[in-house]
Amino acid sequence: MNTNKSIILRVAVPTPLRQTFDYLAPAGCSPAALQAGIRVRVPFGHRELVGVLLEVVAEPQIAASKLKQVIELIDINPVIPAEVLTLCLWAADYYHHPIGDVLETALPVLLRQGKPAVASIEPNWCLTEQGQVIDLTTLTRARRQADILIWLKSQPSGVTAKQLKEYKVPRTILTALCEKGLVKEASFLPSPASGRRVGDEGWDVSRSVENRREVNTLTPTPLPQAGEGIYHQDMLELNAAQQVALTAILTALNTFQIFLLDGVTGSGKTEVYLQSITKILAQQKQVLVLVPEIGLTPQTIQRFRERFSVPVVALHSGLSDKERLNAWLSAKDGTAKIIIGTRSAIFTPFQHLGLIIVDEEHDVSFKQQDGFRYHARDLAIMIAQAQQIPIVLGSATPSLETLSRAKQGRYQHLHLPERAGVAEPPRFCVLDIRNKYLEEGLSEPLLQAMREHLQQGDQVMLFLNRRGYAPVMMCHACGWMSKCKRCDARMTFHHEPKRLHCHHCDGRRPVPIKCDDCGVKDLQIIGLGTERLEEALKKYFPAVSIARIDRDSTQRKGSMENLLDGVQRGDYQILVGTQMLAKGHHFPNVTLVGIIDADSGFFSSDFRAIERMGQLVLQVAGRAGRVSKPGTVVIQTHHPDHLLLHQLLRDSYRQFATTLLAEREQAELPPFGYLALFRAEVHQAEQAMHFLEQIKGLATKLGESLPIWGPVSAPMARRAGKFRVQLLISSKHRPVLQRCLKRLLPDIEKLKSKQQVRWSLDVDPLEMF
Repeated sequence: MNTNKSIILRVAVPTPLRQTFDYLAPAGCSPAALQAGIRVRVPFGHRELVGVLLEVVAEPQIAASKLKQVIELIDINPVIPAEVLTLCLWAADYYHHPIGDVLETALPVLLRQGKPAVASIEPNWCLTEQGQVIDLTTLTRARRQADILIWLKSQPSGVTAKQLKEYKVPRTILTALCEKGLVKEASFLPSPASGRRVGDEGWDVSRSVENRREVNTLTPTPLPQAGEGIYHQDMLELNAAQQVALTAILTALNTFQIFLLDGVTGSGKTEVYLQSITKILAQQKQVLVLVPEIGLTPQTIQRFRERFSVPVVALHSGLSDKERLNAWLSAKDGTAKIIIGTRSAIFTPFQHLGLIIVDEEHDVSFKQQDGFRYHARDLAIMIAQAQQIPIVLGSATPSLETLSRAKQGRYQHLHLPERAGVAEPPRFCVLDIRNKYLEEGLSEPLLQAMREHLQQGDQVMLFLNRRGYAPVMMCHACGWMSKCKRCDARMTFHHEPKRLHCHHCDGRRPVPIKCDDCGVKDLQIIGLGTERLEEALKKYFPAVSIARIDRDSTQRKGSMENLLDGVQRGDYQILVGTQMLAKGHHFPNVTLVGIIDADSGFFSSDFRAIERMGQLVLQVAGRAGRVSKPGTVVIQTHHPDHLLLHQLLRDSYRQFATTLLAEREQAELPPFGYLALFRAEVHQAEQAMHFLEQIKGLATKLGESLPIWGPVSAPMARRAGKFRVQLLISSKHRPVLQRCLKRLLPDIEKLKSKQQVRWSLDVDPLEMF
């Protein structure tokens, strides 16, 4: 009979090592407690780490005498359910990434630290029954108390201590209202970013110590059956194409099917999502909605909250650690019915998942660009297949990979060719700015169009995908330019606050008074950024309010939401921004969109650049004329005769994509080929080059005859003080490439030179930098 000392546990530890580690079970623990997915605290070198138990094994990987003992079993039940654990194991294998690091990515920060898997309870104040019906005229001598009661009536969920502070409610007045029996204190589980607490949905939460410790003591109110009472608003009437798409999705419920919902901007894709979700909720199931950017999450949540009377939670990096854990747990125990999140939300555990929606599926933000380089869209498809549920990939400009699979019949292609309701497609105007005078990037025809639309009371949006004031500071005497000392890049001049800023390594320095090379005090700023564009617009339109939306203006928490709310209310007549403005926003009063510079995507070393240029142009253009007012899009360009630009605007994105797909097929590039990119960076370029040359030699010896390019310097050869070199391996067949990588990595781990460089492997890379 085995003793606990002979029970061997295989544990994934959060380290960069591509291996698992064996430990002895703690003395006295029950074998029944050793379930895959629980967290364990283990000794690792001179540290203690939190790992995840993968399995109990019969034989260790090393001599039994060298095994250390697990310090502690942190969980009674698996914190990572079997389906999430299976996904992580598959992802670690496909992306060739250490399983310990993958599992760490899948867990909220507090769980990584070994904290208990229980939700935090926060204090909450709301009106009593007496407070709901009190005649406020009886409080004429207590005007402030009456104001607070009016405010609380508009907050049926109650308010938190933070909200009381923001509303500047004195503690003395709150105490007085409690003593009068008009306000009471309770505790609620917060529902992050939804503005609601679990108490909204009928939870019975008291101040008991038990409820503070255990979430399981809460008793949820059952959802209404057959879809009754699960939504606030009536569903909108669908047009024929929307109805066809909805019927197809509903027919596939409870089965695995991949849908491409390919709809022009403003075609009502979101309404198809919402009506599909109604059916899922009626079946007592949950829905995962992935969006590409944090900035889209608040408005998406608001749209869903307005429609559904079920708990809707957000999961993204903008939440505090407690908020994220609460949201994660509410999805895991089935409390949250709709989960809206960015790419990391793909690892959320669910009680009963029924549908996955990936909105703006083409967006590069779904691919993690450092560390564990996974693609959330592709992992979402794996989840849908494993759980036999449908998945909807929505976009007005689908990626070429997705379009190709739809053409092959692997995805069901649902097309929404027209804008919903009475909205018409915008009118495009390609403006040739060659030899034309530009005032801070603005041509006179564009300025005149802006005046006309503003005079009609409409809003105008200008798109420039370059933040800061100007991209270059240059000496007029000798030609010196403000280059970053750590990157092969110029430093951008920012006006507020005044500084030179490298957008690649985040390096900053004060603005020099004189040239660093010749000492002459004749420094000029060259080029245009959103900050400078905003300044120019204030000169042309001094009486018009302007909102600038870019990474600089939205750094503070809540600033993005406040700016977007102001746009919706009509507080701003002109919107200036980067691609943060281009993705999925609904601005009903924007009738004119101006694209200041449409040329950058045409001339790039990245083979994906033209595809992204086309997507970005149409996504930006889609903000114009989304309701009853006609929209106009003015595109300023020095290349008005470019064939692909004309094809994009004259024909359709589908025709534009077909041309690009034909070019990709000839070149055997994705989606007609598969890539793996090795990157190495180190302070000495020769060391990185030597390391990748060794990898190339190892790959050649495998005998797979795969095309190998490089090693060569990355497009930006030096970044943050390190030289960067890359090596690209390709194959026409995914299994062949995977087999090559599996054979190659053990040999790479044996190279002594790998200790001298920081290196990584990116499977299916989307960025070549």
